[in-house]
Amino acid sequence: MDADLSRAVAALRRGGVIAYPTEAVWGLGCDPFNESAVRRIFALKERPGGIGVILIGADFAQIAPFLGDCSPVAIDRARATWPGPNTWIFPRNTLVPAWIVGEHAGIAVRVTAHPIAAALCRAFGSAIVSTSANPHGQAPARSAETVRQLFNDPLDEIIEGELGGLERPTPIRDAVSGKTLRQ
Repeated sequence: MDADLSRAVAALRRGGVIAYPTEAVWGLGCDPFNESAVRRIFALKERPGGIGVILIGADFAQIAPFLGDCSPVAIDRARATWPGPNTWIFPRNTLVPAWIVGEHAGIAVRVTAHPIAAALCRAFGSAIVSTSANPHGQAPARSAETVRQLFNDPLDEIIEGELGGLERPTPIRDAVSGKTLRQ
């Protein structure tokens, strides 16, 4: 494992907040089960906590524990697009902490195809929080330099790398209905 990835995983394990490239924008991430780390991301972004965050994993097995009861059709609908730049909203498992989903009944998840983000999840051994690296209401960071300008001092680690080539954040769809919520 390269040094950036090793330091990022160590930061996640001790409750840190990191930045890393994703399919379209730079993301801020942390351990989804560490409430103080998730709240720290909201504070960094100056974002209301009721919005919730997306979780990304390297494979479906990392996402599955967060999902509640849903039909095989809903699961197949999402899995047909993964790994890839598609975020799906599923019913959430009742054990999912409220600080992850905010005021929503469902949970937003993605099995990422971005090589750095996927390697990070594999090395951490779990899905991680993935929210755009930007103050709430501002354009997401599209470079490590912009992340540094916005958040350098408060972040525990920044993993260097390139974005995945998308021009806009990933689409978000409802897995149960198939409806597009964000294009």
